[in-house]
Amino acid sequence: MRFDVITLFPAQFAALTEEGVVARALQRQLAQIHLHTPRDYTTDVHRTVDDRPYGGGPGMVMRYTPLRLAIEAAQAEAAAEGVQSRVAYLSPQGERLDQRQIERISAAPGWVLVAGRYEGVDERLIEDCVDEEWSIGDYVLSGGELAAMVVMDAAIRLLPGVLGHADSARQDSHSSGLLDCPHYTRPETIGDRSVPEVLLSGDHQAIERWRLQQALGRTRQRRPDLLQGRGISEVEQRLLDDYLLEAARSRPRVGSEQSE
Repeated sequence: MRFDVITLFPAQFAALTEEGVVARALQRQLAQIHLHTPRDYTTDVHRTVDDRPYGGGPGMVMRYTPLRLAIEAAQAEAAAEGVQSRVAYLSPQGERLDQRQIERISAAPGWVLVAGRYEGVDERLIEDCVDEEWSIGDYVLSGGELAAMVVMDAAIRLLPGVLGHADSARQDSHSSGLLDCPHYTRPETIGDRSVPEVLLSGDHQAIERWRLQQALGRTRQRRPDLLQGRGISEVEQRLLDDYLLEAARSRPRVGSEQSE
């Protein structure tokens, strides 16, 4: 897949393109990231991309024309490679993304991501050029670059062949609508804590059942809203009930005396 990013600060994307999973995917040509700066589409000597907002108020607003020209150039470059790209604007006002949305994004051939700055972009650009608005959470960043990197990392890692194991992405938190289960590696014992016996048993069915139960329990305790939206089967409900019962048994009782 192909991402074209409209940004005033292309150097920031080195954190994504030079190291890690995404960098390896780019090297293996499993994905492409192309950076475009709207300053290249200005006509004044200062290469101005922002201006004061009409009506007054603090901050600056990104101007319409440089952004539109950059978007159109990015779409034209993608089209020349046979990729039809939709345009998404990273914005606190956008639809909040979740794993299902990331899966949809990852399945598309290409996207143009607009990373806003300052107080945002001229509203007419959104009306004329933007197909979707995305938010990665209910908070405000200094610009859309970090949000764009989050989206690209989440989407590219889902592409076939990107991760070392085909099941890695499927077992991540949120991929099944649940949080992930606990994971352990060597050494087997640290202090008075040991790896759960079931993980050492070699019984793959029992291990998968334990992992599902742990995922259900963690989700119930930490993000019950996810279970409400996902639903739960009878088998899962029994696993969850057993998890909660065991958690209640192991919870210290309030006011219990400490042994001397």
